Amino acid sequence: MSAVLKDIAARSTPQTAKADIAVVLLGTGVVGGAFLKLLCTPVAKRLHLVGAANSRKQQTDAAQLAVRDLRERLKREGAARDDAALLSALDAHHAELKVIVDATASSELASRHAEWLAQGYHVVTANKSLAGGQLAGWRALQAARAAGGRYGDSATVGAGLPVLSTLRRLCDCGDSLLTLEGVFSGSLSYLFNQYDGSRPFSALLRDARKLGYTEPDPRADLSGEDVARKLLILARNAGFALGSDEVVVEGLVPEALRDISTDAFLDRLEELDEPLAALHEAATARGQVLRFLARLNQRGRARVGITEVPLTHPAARLYGTDNQFALTTTRYHTQPLVIQGPGAGPEVTAQALLGDALALG
Repeated sequence: MSAVLKDIAARSTPQTAKADIAVVLLGTGVVGGAFLKLLCTPVAKRLHLVGAANSRKQQTDAAQLAVRDLRERLKREGAARDDAALLSALDAHHAELKVIVDATASSELASRHAEWLAQGYHVVTANKSLAGGQLAGWRALQAARAAGGRYGDSATVGAGLPVLSTLRRLCDCGDSLLTLEGVFSGSLSYLFNQYDGSRPFSALLRDARKLGYTEPDPRADLSGEDVARKLLILARNAGFALGSDEVVVEGLVPEALRDISTDAFLDRLEELDEPLAALHEAATARGQVLRFLARLNQRGRARVGITEVPLTHPAARLYGTDNQFALTTTRYHTQPLVIQGPGAGPEVTAQALLGDALALG
């Protein structure tokens, strides 16, 4: 049979119907809200929402779950949050695949991922608190993955850019990660791509907050802790058994501003300007620019913080909220494998969640 006839036959052969998927969504904030919108699209027709919850209220009634303004309604009405009831709704559904989608940043919820996996549920998440937290939690997660359900974590790093999938594929093929470097934060990428000394850093930070590029409390971004969690997730997936205390994190928040209220911090943003202006001036004098980089070397030493890079450096040529991941491996050694693209935004993050759910079956 010719190649053309084989192709026609393959396309005309009936495909095995894919399994239905029952879904409980935890977190209906910005990312969770974007995920709810995707559930209304044709590509998500196999997914059946059987429960949704924010931090206080939940809904398991099918008619209420089908309304277009579910996210807004949950802010006003619904039963009190009860995870046992949500799991019962998941168990009661006829779908073969039962998935918990965690679209929160809650460390308490993340601590239950391993438990849910061990019980046979699948977990799809944008929550970095477990995989990028204490090493004991990471090990518990790996044990649960081996014994229980599948874990979709594409949204934890790079807002769904094919970073984790690429790294795992390389390792599965016998390649080994030697070094890793890049810009892992969309908000910090935006800030330092814009920062050229013509406007104070505090003004750019206020702009970024209004655009939704930072957390409501920008210290969550400026501290570097979120970048450190992403670095840990990547390093651990590559075989580096790093503890969270082994990443050197040099954040941008002065000690005097770390423990005050969010409102007080926002009133004092100008205190960030002078130190950053001095760093910018020094970098410019050397023909370099500032970037907030994550780095892992071959010995497993990891650092996150502001760094001077030459204008020829890949990170010096980023745009907007781009993330960049440069992987040097035993096979990509002469030049690193670079993955780059938008690293922030609810739509791309929600798409990563949807993709992981659909990939279950």
